[in-house]
Amino acid sequence: MKTKICIVSTKKLHSNQKQFLLNAGFSVIEADFIKITFVAFQLKTIPTLLLFTSQNAVKSILQNEDIETLKEIPAVCVGSKTKQLLQEIGFEVLEVQEYAKDLSPIIQQKYHSEQIAFFAGNLRRDVLPDAMQKSNISFDEYTVYQNAANPIEIKAETDALLFFSPSGIHSYLQQNTIKNQTCFCIGTTTAAALNGITNNIVIANKQTVENVIIQCINHYNNKQYCHSEHNEME
Repeated sequence: MKTKICIVSTKKLHSNQKQFLLNAGFSVIEADFIKITFVAFQLKTIPTLLLFTSQNAVKSILQNEDIETLKEIPAVCVGSKTKQLLQEIGFEVLEVQEYAKDLSPIIQQKYHSEQIAFFAGNLRRDVLPDAMQKSNISFDEYTVYQNAANPIEIKAETDALLFFSPSGIHSYLQQNTIKNQTCFCIGTTTAAALNGITNNIVIANKQTVENVIIQCINHYNNKQYCHSEHNEME
């Protein structure tokens, strides 16, 4: 008989992240529903500003032969974790926003005269390139990693699903269905991929894996508190 709340993470968690859920009394199933492959590239021109949309883009350029040259060029990025990774490996980060839509006007206003190298994945959204084209900003785009679906059937009875990208949702749905599970999403873009599928959605306050986990734990802790409070009132 099922006694613990069962959480499915659609990406493999770091040991400390998983332990946080285990310590909260959950059972955890984790699997990488997206396979990431880094793509080699050559710089077309030497840019004056670098633009990153994810940690995967940063990890990919670390393998590039021009990495030391790139480290001398300032960067702007999407996501606090992307900024953290860039700074850890020696990049100067001038701007960071949690969403591309918030970074776009900053680039248009402050960096319109730069030659930008835009590093992204094959499933990137159009928000940033459209904004740069609209403002006639000169940029070269490099697809530095590929996202591929890695669907896995989950046979266990589950209560909650942790999603970290729209592509992760699409991959999950190839082998599974979403019924009454609560879906915890890393951001609004990911949550939008669940439109028409479920309304049981909780969106993280910050676009980090840790905050998705915190939202999950808080959600069930609050439900248990409300349930116990209701029992006491009876």
